[in-house]
Amino acid sequence: MNDLALEIAATAARLVVEEGLAFGPAKHRALKELGLPSRTALPANDVVETEVRDYIALFCADTQPGELLALRDLARVWMQRLAEFRPHLGGAVWQGWATRLCDVDLALFCDDPKSAEIALINQNQRYDVQTARGLHGDAVDVLSVHIFCEALSEDVGVHLRIYDLDDLRGALLPDTQGRSPRGDLAALERLLAA
Repeated sequence: MNDLALEIAATAARLVVEEGLAFGPAKHRALKELGLPSRTALPANDVVETEVRDYIALFCADTQPGELLALRDLARVWMQRLAEFRPHLGGAVWQGWATRLCDVDLALFCDDPKSAEIALINQNQRYDVQTARGLHGDAVDVLSVHIFCEALSEDVGVHLRIYDLDDLRGALLPDTQGRSPRGDLAALERLLAA
């Protein structure tokens, strides 16, 4: 890894933590902030994640653990509400580097994709529907709700990616570092108990 890639990753990490940007937009904005050409090679997400963890350890060690706990508690509530859809927590909240600016990302595995929307309607939840890239690069529906989190005293986005039940098997394959990219409610409970 060269020094330029590490500088881009460190700048992107600051943007992820301080402004809540996703890795991709943070890396591109880091190029602009550093005055680099847009065609400059970007560091891998693993490198940015390492820098995010280092940044949090240096500048947010006193606040981040409590913020992560609040987000994991909120995720647990939503996983319990939507248990029939086999929810799995992913993203920063699952990986453990989330701050108050992060959203909760849940993958739902449904027999019928519309059933999750019906469940939200039955729970009187307002939601937005978007399309995003899913597990295998295919477009999937994402149902987004914004919930007031008392522990953080602010709204938090909860994003529900809707998958077919058959996608569950491939969703648990380990990432490049051998970590599970997401976990079910029992796995989250183990994290909360630790």
